[in-house]
Amino acid sequence: MTRAELDKAYDNTNAVADSGARRDGWIERSERFRALHPEGLDLAYGPRPRNKLDLYRCGRARAPLFAFIHGGYWQRNSKEIFACMAEGPLANGMDVAFLGYTLAPEATLSAIVEEIADAVRWLRREGPRHGVAQDRLVVSGWSAGGHLTATTLAMDEVDAGLAISGIYDVEPCRLNYLNEKLNLTAEEAARTSPLLHLPKKSAPVVLAYGTAELPELQRQSVAYHEARRASDLPSEVLPLAGLNHFSIMDQLEASDGALAKAAARLAFPSTS
Repeated sequence: MTRAELDKAYDNTNAVADSGARRDGWIERSERFRALHPEGLDLAYGPRPRNKLDLYRCGRARAPLFAFIHGGYWQRNSKEIFACMAEGPLANGMDVAFLGYTLAPEATLSAIVEEIADAVRWLRREGPRHGVAQDRLVVSGWSAGGHLTATTLAMDEVDAGLAISGIYDVEPCRLNYLNEKLNLTAEEAARTSPLLHLPKKSAPVVLAYGTAELPELQRQSVAYHEARRASDLPSEVLPLAGLNHFSIMDQLEASDGALAKAAARLAFPSTS
């Protein structure tokens, strides 16, 4: 692809006509949700200003924990914008954590990956003091958060993953407009690409995407799934018909949504 073609191939915002309105809706609903659940917000897991996470409890004893990582191509958005997405997992018997992280260009992608690993370790170490992460931990994320989810799957602390519309080969992002803030070298793009670093052992993962997403986003999920299967790593691909990069998130927020149900299958494997 030419540079212009690569820019367009990864420009989710301009590919979806109502992306701005959808994001505004997330912000509005998340502000209401956070106002109703003020406990457990902005717990520090590291030293940097965005090294904070929010915890929401479902009220069930020893509930599995669903830890969500926001998207925005590693350079936009915040955990606060996505709080409304807790509704689906909470209704399905999971506690929920939202993980913040330092954005590019203030942090390199390698540093962001390590921050998320620190947050996951914090949840296992300190979560029980807050009544969460006592048993099963499912890590999830959307877009860039799907990539960051994939980077955690080999951690001992992680029991399962739900990666939504993720990036698993970072190299195209080095070659397009996204690198203006990411400042990736070829070496770092390779080092931070889950597709190129398949572990010997991994938690199971569901790789979800919408069939109305940009073709490159769909290709990324399918390629990562096929590579995992070829390496005998547990993987399931979940294409959701007619959904785009933004409308797919309705399926996590809704209690009966396909993503909320996929999360429940991962959180409660003995009953699925």
